[in-house]
Order: sequence, then structure tokens, then C-alpha cells
Amino acid sequence: MTLKATLIVAGLAASTATGAIAQDMVGGVTYGPRPFYLIDRMADGPLKEKLASCMAQTPSATKFSIGHRGAPLQFPEHTRESNIAAARMGAGILECDVTFTSDLELVCRHAQNDLHTTTDILASDLAGKCTAPFSPADGDTNAAAECRTSDITLAEFRTLTGKMDAANTRGTTVAEYMDGTANWRTDLYSVQDGQLMTHAESIALFDALGADFTPELKSASVDMPFNGFSQADYAQKLVDEYVAAGIDPSRVWLQSFNLDDVKYWVENTPEFGAQAVYLDDRYEASDDDEGLIDPNDPATFKPTMQELANMGVRYIAPPMWMLLTLDDSGNMVASEYTKAAQEADLGIITWTLERSGPLTTGGGWYFQSVAGATDTDGDYFTILNALHEEAGVVGVFSDWPATTTYYANCMGL
Repeated sequence: MTLKATLIVAGLAASTATGAIAQDMVGGVTYGPRPFYLIDRMADGPLKEKLASCMAQTPSATKFSIGHRGAPLQFPEHTRESNIAAARMGAGILECDVTFTSDLELVCRHAQNDLHTTTDILASDLAGKCTAPFSPADGDTNAAAECRTSDITLAEFRTLTGKMDAANTRGTTVAEYMDGTANWRTDLYSVQDGQLMTHAESIALFDALGADFTPELKSASVDMPFNGFSQADYAQKLVDEYVAAGIDPSRVWLQSFNLDDVKYWVENTPEFGAQAVYLDDRYEASDDDEGLIDPNDPATFKPTMQELANMGVRYIAPPMWMLLTLDDSGNMVASEYTKAAQEADLGIITWTLERSGPLTTGGGWYFQSVAGATDTDGDYFTILNALHEEAGVVGVFSDWPATTTYYANCMGL
């Protein structure tokens, strides 16, 4: 059985037992209007015709569709509301980025030091505990703040509410600084409090929603060990919370940008390590610049894909632009990076669709390698199709999972 088939079969089997609960909680899967809006804006051709032919299909959850922090295109990320929205859009796998509080409790935040942009901490009584309290914009100096989960206890964390991840760096007051949501997102669904979650609470919620799990162990903003809490303790505690909840390891895709974390899971928690995902950020320069990777130059793949596989890595997850390039005719095709991963029999997952706004100007960082072929929002489907057919990905993170769900349902994934 292929990695892709194993992923789908395991997910379907795991979701059966909780399907009734999921129906009660989310009211069934729905696409909403966005996939149809995108199809309308596609260039005429076979792909548009295929997708249009599926407009009457019945929406269903799929492991191909992964909720990236829930559905943060419009909902405050890593909140209960954001993840329920993602499940309602058919995301079969949901993500909790995992960091820790000052009393070493695991919570869902994209970064240990993002509370000032993702919550109301600056407007709360906890503002004085921030690593760097708010300082207003003054002349050429931007407004700034830094608030970490490790600045506060779990009890204090629970008093915060989620907001859209944004900051107005020209703000001269806390209220102005907190009001920075991009004009292509919305604050409509953050008017009422967004409920933050611990990692354990995310496990319970995702399980009740019938979804599987892809927790990401985040790099700490504090020096490790922290109060005696080592990186190994951190990696192990994440796994322990799934064990305590009675979750089958086949439903969990642990993630980390730190290859040593993945190797720890492979060596010390092999049932979970078998599906651990190496998030590949070797496109960023390391301290000695030896980590840079060119997706179309295999000589820069250090370690090589086969070396990663020999370490026990079975899944790799780079950003979308590393997987695709344009051929001489302007078609999206697999990069050399993708071909090497395929040759090493690595399952490929990628991120993040609908993260960077409208595609009318090329789509920004996530689409940089195919910007010459993206000029309409309809091209979200064009790149999804290329990721499926050319790169053979087994899952796609999205900030609005309905789009990926619609594509997967139409293509029978």
C-alpha cells in the first residue's frame, strides 16, 4: 500500500467512531460560496470544467484538507471557533501549534511570543507581565511589543481571548496597535471572544469533531532548558497528552521544523514517530549559511532526501513554492526537490493555501516559484491541481479549508 493510501485508509477508519459526534457538533460539512466564487474566476479549460461538474456533489470531510490553525482567513487562529469552522469546511486533520506557559503547561499558539498580536493581552491586566511592554510609534520608530506564553501561567492564559493575528505598527495607542487586520481578512468573527485552548483541550475538541491531529512543536523563545524543562521533556510531554487521551498514534502527525525533534520521536516514541513530519525550512539561512536549499539544485539538499528517510523520516512538509516550478511553456511542474522526495518514498505535505491574500498580484511568498502563472484567485485551484498531480502531495494546509475540501471531494481524494 502506498503512503497516500495508508494515510487515507487510516484516517477514514479513525473517523468512523466519532462521526456521529462530529455531525452533532458541526451540523455536517458545507463548502459555503468561496469554492464556487473561485471556479467562476478560473480560466476556461479542462480543470475548470471538471471542478464545475462537481458543484452538486455532497461535501464530506477529507484528510487531504488540513486546517491551518483552524480557519484563520476569517477566524482568530487557534481558537475553538476557528477549528470548529475548519471542521465544518471538511478539514479532516486539524492543527495545534504547541508551546508552553511559565508553569510548563502546553497550549495552542503559533509562536511562544505572539500573544501581543493574537490575543487581547495588551488591553488586559496582564500587559505588565510581557517580556517587552507596548511602546507606541514615534517618528520613524514603529510601535512594538512582545508577549510570551512563558510570561504567564496557564490560569492567566485562560483569561485571554483570541483576536485576528495582526498589529498596526504605526499605532500610538494599544487600541490602534491591536487594530491591524489586513483588508482582505475580517474582524467579523472576532467581535465576540475567541476561546483559547490548551493542547489537551484541542485533542478533546478535534476528537469530538471526528478530525485527526497534527500538532507542531514550536521553537521556544526562551533558552532551553527552561525551569528544568528540556527540549526532550517538551517533545515527550506533547506525545504523553495523546497517550493520556487514548488517541491511536495512527491519527497523529507530529510536526517540527527541528529535525532533532523528529528524530527524538522516531527513536523514543516509535508508534508516533512513524508519522512524524519534518517541516522543511532549509530555504532560510542558518547561522553558518549551510542550511540554504535551492529546490531545483539537488546538490543543496543537505541532508539528502534519502538520508532523511534513513533517519526514519517518512513525511516531509515544505512550503508550496518549493514543490513546484514553471516549465518553458509556463506550466506548473514538479521541482527537483519534489522529485527527490518522491524517489526517497517520502510522503509530501505542504503549506499554506489561501494564506497570503488575493492572487491578482502573484500571491506573495507562498507562490513565488509560480508567480508567473498566478494572476487570479481562481489559480488557487490551479496550484492545488499541480500539487496533487505533479507533486503527489497527501495533504494541504489551508487558511480556508473549504477550497481544499471541494477539490479533494471532486477528485475523489
